[in-house]
Amino acid sequence: MKTSVSALKFRAAPTSLACATLLLCSSASAQTQVVKPPVAQYWMDVATMSMAGMDEMPSMGAMGGLLGGMTGMGGVSFGATRGMMPGRWLDLAVVTKRKPEGTEATQAIPPAQNMGASLTLLPVQAQPRTPGRQPRESTDEVPQQPKGRLLFYWGCSETVRPGQPRVMDFAKTGVEDYGKFMMGRAVRDTGAKAEPGHAIWPNEQHRQSVPKDASLVGQHALSGEGLPASLRFAISSQQDFMSKLDLNTQGGGAGATAVNWQELPTARAYFLNAMSGSDSGGETEMVIWSSSDVPEPGWGLMDYASNANVDKWLKEKVLLPANQTRCAIPAGIFARAQGAMLRGIAYGQELNLAHPPRPTDKRIAWEPEWAARIRVKSVAMATLGEDGQTRAMRGDRQAPGADEEKSKGSGLPDVGKALKGLFGR
Repeated sequence: MKTSVSALKFRAAPTSLACATLLLCSSASAQTQVVKPPVAQYWMDVATMSMAGMDEMPSMGAMGGLLGGMTGMGGVSFGATRGMMPGRWLDLAVVTKRKPEGTEATQAIPPAQNMGASLTLLPVQAQPRTPGRQPRESTDEVPQQPKGRLLFYWGCSETVRPGQPRVMDFAKTGVEDYGKFMMGRAVRDTGAKAEPGHAIWPNEQHRQSVPKDASLVGQHALSGEGLPASLRFAISSQQDFMSKLDLNTQGGGAGATAVNWQELPTARAYFLNAMSGSDSGGETEMVIWSSSDVPEPGWGLMDYASNANVDKWLKEKVLLPANQTRCAIPAGIFARAQGAMLRGIAYGQELNLAHPPRPTDKRIAWEPEWAARIRVKSVAMATLGEDGQTRAMRGDRQAPGADEEKSKGSGLPDVGKALKGLFGR
């Protein structure tokens, strides 16, 4: 039996059609989904700050004024989540494409926050540019050669590990090498900012303190001209104010320093670093230590971190896992210090929301009405020596020589003096 050419063509057609259909399906599945920026973007930065032996800011007295001057954060103001003033802090910001110059917004808050029914976010005003500085008159003064050295240690260990410390002698290296010496991990900030076009809280007109018993758990909603009516979301205990990170220290001097803390239920990881300065006998020295298992000073880590970065840095053994509650600082590394400051951070769970949710079908463009980012952390500071607290920090007026100690200063590490010694007087 013979098969006609027309029959062959007929039989081949379905196969060709199937192949073409498969190619189209493959192309459709591989296409990139169209994603448009949200109409409105909202940020909430949540921070708990604590300092060994000190209460929250309202009852800190003279020491509160001292620390306010050191951090540049006098009272309740936007950006306090980046400072070190003890207490609970919030930074809120929202921006909308419908009013790019900024819009006044009202944020309805849950009763458990104990701050009234709502908070008012006001637009940030653009600041006029100030004329550039006039060039200094040239002088014949030659800058002094930096003097002293910087020592860097890392890792939780009672003794100094082999290969440590890294040492920078400023008499043998240039100041420009400092950046390379201390280069570490850092990421672009993605939180609340006081920028023109953004409406923020706290602001000049509304700067209420966050109560000690405040809770963010519950429903939040924002309203205002240019904001989508759907901008409302719920916060769970995972994004509530974290508990204080109480850093307790024992030992020190020529021996190892044991640091321990209570596990925080919502912490995803921890990180510690410490710094001291000494200036005696004409020799200036700075010592830096971090809890990282690999060389990492951690300047860029003592702040909010995304969930992805926390996971990455845990894998790289830069951060301490959530179930770890103790760490040892090697013996003797701060023995010569005229004061050493220890800082610690517990990273909370970042929450990213968007409405409407992203379509699973990539052929459908995603055009969210709003997106929100909530970041959480708990940060602590303590002094090393005398079991973690200087007399000034403890308020110990009965200690021998207390009057003499007061005459020497606040008890805070004299890092500024050490820096001054390193880079010339």
